[in-house]
Formats: sequence, structure tokens, C-alpha cells
Amino acid sequence: MKKAFEFLTHLKENNNREWFTQHKSEYDIIVKENKVFFNHIYQELQQYDQLKGIHIFRIYNDVRFSKNKTPYKTNFGVGYSRSKPMLRGGYYIQLEPGNSFVGGGFWGPEAKDLLRIRKEFEISSTEIEKIIADKTFIQYFGELKGDSVKTAPRGFDKNHPAIDLIRKKQFLVMRKFTDTEVLSDNFQKEVLLTLLAMRPFFDYMSEILTTDMNGEPLF
Repeated sequence: MKKAFEFLTHLKENNNREWFTQHKSEYDIIVKENKVFFNHIYQELQQYDQLKGIHIFRIYNDVRFSKNKTPYKTNFGVGYSRSKPMLRGGYYIQLEPGNSFVGGGFWGPEAKDLLRIRKEFEISSTEIEKIIADKTFIQYFGELKGDSVKTAPRGFDKNHPAIDLIRKKQFLVMRKFTDTEVLSDNFQKEVLLTLLAMRPFFDYMSEILTTDMNGEPLF
């Protein structure tokens, strides 16, 4: 991981095609090493969950519709998806000097799924509040994150006791790691423990999204 961080640090200072081309052989070696690490996490996580696949993100930026015109990302990232339709939620790892984290959740729920989640919280927020108040959840993630709408969504009471949860349009968790932690021998173990700490949250959200408002299975 040390070589990867050194490469990314230099890339941030020289984010251009000429520099990258000159250091492509170095990049190729690091990519292979990262793939070994990412695949090892996948295999370990697969022992505790049912994963649909692994997606290692490319370092090349798509600058066509972005204000950021730098050609390369300054991080290495990987995503692990769960086996739909019964299991929902996705895991993510980002490695970047000064900005490494392990996270997951529901980044952009479909409209029908978002409504279903909100309706569940409207009926009762007891279970989700219990999950995010659990000491393990707080230890690893602190709080449930994600963007929210500014006011109550249409059809919901702005004075509802769980309005802060109902206003959310993303449901995310994240644990940041210092560079020292990433470079430590214990990092791989901590990554797995962090991913596993998401499971109660994922399992509850999966239960919501695979049942109707009467609790009857949809699949």
C-alpha cells in the first residue's frame, strides 16, 4: 500500500497524460497489487455475505460532463455488490492519501425504494433508531450519513418525530482511516470488521425493500 500512496501523491502533483504515460509501468504493478488486496477482501467478505460481484474502479476520469478536467482520479476504489433482489446495499473502499475510507449503503435509491423506506420510517422508526444507536454502529460509523431534502417530502408530516430520517434521500455509513492506519499491518483486518459492522443496517433495509407495507414478501 505504501507504493500505491507514493504513486497517488505524485499523480496529484502531476495530473497530466505525459507524466502518467512515463510512469505507466509503475502504475500497472500497483494495480496488480491492489487487485490482490481487493480480491482478498472480497473472498473474506463472501464468507459472511452473499456478494454479486466486485467492481474495481478505473483511475481514468470521465471529463466529458464534469467540471473537473484532470484526466486521472487520485484514489483507488472498489465496490462490492450484494446479491439482489433479496440482499440490498453496497460496500465501498477508497484508498487515497489523506482521504481513505470504508463505506457503504444506499447512494441513489430508486424512487419506489426511497418511498418504501420513508413509509416504513413513518410507521415506525424504532428499529432503525435502535440500529444506529447501537454501540458497535457508533464505534465504527458515528452516525447515519447521506443527503436530505430541505423540507418534508410530499405527503409526509413535517412535524413527524422521525422527520430527520424521512427527509433523507441517501442512507450511508462511513469510517475514515488515517494514512498510518492504512499502512499498518492491521488494516486488512479492520477493513473486514468495518464491512461486517454494516450488516445489521443492510439486513434491516433489505427486509424493508423485499416486503410490502403489510410485511408480505415481494419475491
